[in-house]
Amino acid sequence: MRQETRPVPLSRPCLGEREEELVLEVLRSGRLSLGPTIDRFEELVAERVGAPYAAAVSSGTAGLHLLCIAAGIRPGDEVITSPFSFAASANCFVYEGGVPVFADIDPRTLNLDPAAVEAAVTPRTKAIVAVDIFGYPCELDELRRIADRHGLTLIEDACEALGAEYRGAPLGSHGPSCVFAFYPNKQMTTGEGGIVTTHSEEEWRLVRSLRNQGRSDAGGWLEHVRLGFNYRIDDIRAAIGIGQLERLDELLALRAQVAQRYHELLRGLDAVEPLCPDDADHRRSWFVYVVRLPDRETRERVIAAFEREGIGYNRYLPSIHLQPYMRERYGFREGMCPVSEETSERTLALPFFTALELDAQERVVEVLASAL
Repeated sequence: MRQETRPVPLSRPCLGEREEELVLEVLRSGRLSLGPTIDRFEELVAERVGAPYAAAVSSGTAGLHLLCIAAGIRPGDEVITSPFSFAASANCFVYEGGVPVFADIDPRTLNLDPAAVEAAVTPRTKAIVAVDIFGYPCELDELRRIADRHGLTLIEDACEALGAEYRGAPLGSHGPSCVFAFYPNKQMTTGEGGIVTTHSEEEWRLVRSLRNQGRSDAGGWLEHVRLGFNYRIDDIRAAIGIGQLERLDELLALRAQVAQRYHELLRGLDAVEPLCPDDADHRRSWFVYVVRLPDRETRERVIAAFEREGIGYNRYLPSIHLQPYMRERYGFREGMCPVSEETSERTLALPFFTALELDAQERVVEVLASAL
């Protein structure tokens, strides 16, 4: 008789008594929204990433959208971004009528290839949305030089990269405005939520107004100085965020340990290619553990085995330009971004989260090896 085995989820947040304590404080205070807990959360995030200003929002997507508005993106403006990312990296400017231009990725880092970005610039280009995919910093200096040379706005989608470092300094400290996200599968979570960090007081004040229905700091509750959105975060989520920030170093270290265990368990499986390692200029913050397999057929065989065994997975990531709505709206087809498309056929996210236990990882790798 076969022994029942526990499912291994793809992801799970890591919450403790401190988060519960802080949430209870907010509940007892009666200040559930627009209260002091949000201000404190923003101050702590800004301090952590080395940016002078931070504005918490309802999601990473909301933060990216607001930075696109701040960049002045209008209908018909072209915006260059990565095809190998979550769809929000492109949706954020499509909301404003921007036209997506996808530059292919570097096959090693899976981030935007600066040479492809340079080649994609036209007189209609308005901005670049650069993604730090899977927590690995993009080529920020090269992309900033391209943006400066052509008079473009550079927006950094760091939604997967809180805690990562580029050239010895944390993402968020380098100058371009950043967005970090706190969905439950991220390095830290607020449930739903995100934050914009910026080095511009003017942009910070604009984002704060836009997230709050277009109100100004000085105006009344029913006075709206611009078209805005309900993109606010609430004090309950901010309280969870403060608790997570207090032990962020611990969370990042534990996730790095889980990644290192996978490295060791997968050593010797030649058919499995891990993500690129850190180097002198790039230090990854572990968001997901993604591997590349030889081809699509092999990946689907592994997925079938995972489904039989109750092991979580995801096809990380489909190329954005080949999503059905992108094909229908813009006529994108295969062959436009061959590196991204080939990568999308072979990549697979394994179960990965802060408290993932060794025996669960061993089971994941055993099933993977058997399927191969």
